Amino acid sequence: MSSLHRKDLGLLALRSVVGGVLFAHGAQKLFGWFGGGGLEATAQAMEQMGFEPGERNALAAGLGEAGGGALLAVGLATPVAGSVVAGTMAGAIAVHYPAGFFAHGGGYEYPALLGACGLVLAVSGPGAYSLDAASGHALGRPWVGVLAFAASALGAVAVVSRRQDAMRRREVRAADEAAGENGTGLS
Repeated sequence: MSSLHRKDLGLLALRSVVGGVLFAHGAQKLFGWFGGGGLEATAQAMEQMGFEPGERNALAAGLGEAGGGALLAVGLATPVAGSVVAGTMAGAIAVHYPAGFFAHGGGYEYPALLGACGLVLAVSGPGAYSLDAASGHALGRPWVGVLAFAASALGAVAVVSRRQDAMRRREVRAADEAAGENGTGLS
């Protein structure tokens, strides 16, 4: 077996597994499949995590995971799909970051791994066994990848920044309420 053939099989396996996991995770958010809560429950959870408005963020996260995962799995628009996955996982990393790295303690290990896989696939390309290869890489041109990375990075920064602002506002509100309850607030 030639090394090129092995590389293409390896990319197919990686795309299939990572894309499948991401699709399932996004389908939980969007449709309640695979034991997920669906869009309404995900929107409520997103609000609690500081992603406001919750419904819009739940839809974006679900589409980023399910859509990006499906595209990665079949190897279509791989630079865009990988960039979307990496950006979506940046939001998940922001939630899990305070718990440290390892997943067993609630850390960001898992979303970091999925995001890194998306990034690697976006850069490496999907391999020969993909819809991108079958289409002559019509959606995988270098400039498409650059634009996708830039848009994903800007989107991730905006979403994470808005979440941080929301969390700070909650902390201030909670401190003000606690001060009022303790009689130390100014009236």
